[in-house]
Amino acid sequence: MNLVIIGTGYVGLTTGLGFASLGHRVACVDTDAAKVARLDLGEAPFYEPGLEETLKRLQEQGRIVFTTDLESVIGEADIVMFAVQTPPRANGEAELSYLMGAAGQVGALLSREALLIVKSTVPVGTNRKVLATVRSAMALQGREDLSTLIRVASVPEFLREGAALDDFLHPDRIVVGADDEVVFQTIERLHEGIAAPVVRVRLESSELIKVCANAFLATKISFINEVANIVEGTGADVREVARGIGLDKRIGSQFLRAGIGFGGSCFPKDVSALKSYAGIHGYDFKLLHAVIEVNNTQRHRFVQRIVETMGTLKGRKLAVWGLAFKPDTDDIRESAAIAVVRDLLGLGAEVSAYDPKAMRNARTALPESVHFAPTAMDAASGADALVVLTEWPEFLQVSFSTLKAQMVEPMIFDGRNCFADLGLVALGFQYFGVGLGNAESASSWMRG
Repeated sequence: MNLVIIGTGYVGLTTGLGFASLGHRVACVDTDAAKVARLDLGEAPFYEPGLEETLKRLQEQGRIVFTTDLESVIGEADIVMFAVQTPPRANGEAELSYLMGAAGQVGALLSREALLIVKSTVPVGTNRKVLATVRSAMALQGREDLSTLIRVASVPEFLREGAALDDFLHPDRIVVGADDEVVFQTIERLHEGIAAPVVRVRLESSELIKVCANAFLATKISFINEVANIVEGTGADVREVARGIGLDKRIGSQFLRAGIGFGGSCFPKDVSALKSYAGIHGYDFKLLHAVIEVNNTQRHRFVQRIVETMGTLKGRKLAVWGLAFKPDTDDIRESAAIAVVRDLLGLGAEVSAYDPKAMRNARTALPESVHFAPTAMDAASGADALVVLTEWPEFLQVSFSTLKAQMVEPMIFDGRNCFADLGLVALGFQYFGVGLGNAESASSWMRG
């Protein structure tokens, strides 16, 4: 099939490469000329394992092209897929102006029967609005009869940053929201080559499934962080508690890792969007209020522990390892690590930071006073304490004897518990994780 994908952000580019890998012909359209120029050169605009290699291979095969000119590619489109951003407004609602603007442009240019697919995460009812917008724009161009042949489907994405290409090719399920059998069959042909159950649902159900899935996973994270706060000072270990409850098949072990909270482009946005949508319909989603509050509080509790352990941070040098919201990405959107660094700076600390992939993005989000070090060990040199905020695997490979010699005080605050099993106390470090039952300094931490 011939696909036109509007938007070359995280979802649009990954999805385009995925469908091109399945043998479809893909044209990705974006208004950002600089980004399109980079993509034409085989350069990915963000870091994702395997993405750039896949991009170059598919370009060499002629399976995917990039352009700013929608008119030049839409004439052959069997499917037009929307993957534009729908960022949150101040009240948590999704901003749909980019999506509706793209729908209007598609309608003004579309002169053949086509299926519209909305990949963007949107509120309930949006797919029907997209269809109406496209049909209306077609009618204004004198193509009203043709507009009745246009159909729409909701096919939400479930891509994890750091594993997106694998998630596309090996998903847990493919959710399809549509109104008729022909559309369902077309979507199933589009995904031929992917072994996964297809879940056929109504348009409105499909729109809800994505945000509900992310809100539920975020709830699991906030729950285990609340458990971690209870565990402090009891002698229990939140990791053991998580394992014990996660082996229950009704619960599952994923997203039961305590730390400084969730971030990224999806969880915070989708939790807020679902809460906002409930409010619009007159329902107060109390559980999601708590999920958001716990997540926001968790990072501040972590900073409070640093202060209560070290005393004043004014003029103290703190090394920070990790700035991305999770490993294997350079994404710092809503990153808990960035929030913690800002808190530390606000308390007068001098911060020397290192992240394997996210420092370029972090420079745009943090003050110039932050020193960005070329290596993790350089960041820790002369530090009064090390603060670990993203669990990059390379941090486990450092020489801790060298690290101890480099630091003024061998003190580690681990916001992801990634060093919890390394026996650092026996190596002479003061080590503080999250919910590890460290009775030495937990009493004041519990009162926070």
